[in-house]
Amino acid sequence: MAENLSKAEIVDAVAKTADITKVAAAAAINCALDTIAAHISKGGKVTLVGFGTFSQKSRKARTGRNPQTGEPIKIAASKSMSFKASKAAKGAKPKAKAKTAAKPAKKK
Repeated sequence: MAENLSKAEIVDAVAKTADITKVAAAAAINCALDTIAAHISKGGKVTLVGFGTFSQKSRKARTGRNPQTGEPIKIAASKSMSFKASKAAKGAKPKAKAKTAAKPAKKK
C-alpha cells in the first residue's frame, strides 16, 4: 500500500518534474487549490479529466445524540467539499459483460 503524500512532497515532485524552483511550484499548486476551492464554494463543480470531479455537498439539519448523556442535540445544516475519482484515477479496467444464467425449464 502506498504511503500518504504531503503537500511538501507534491511541491518537490512538481518542481523536479517541471524543472522549476520549489517556490514557483508551491505558488502554482497553491493557486490551483485556491481556484478550485473558490469555485466550489460558489456551488460550482471542477472536473479534471482523467483525475476526478470536485463538488460541494449539502447536509440537511438533523437531530443527533450526545453519546455521554443520550440527550438529543441539533446538528446544523452544513456544506462540505466532495471528490469523486474518475475511472482512470481509480485504475479501473473495463468490466466484461456478465453472462446471464440460463433460465430453468418451466414445470408443466
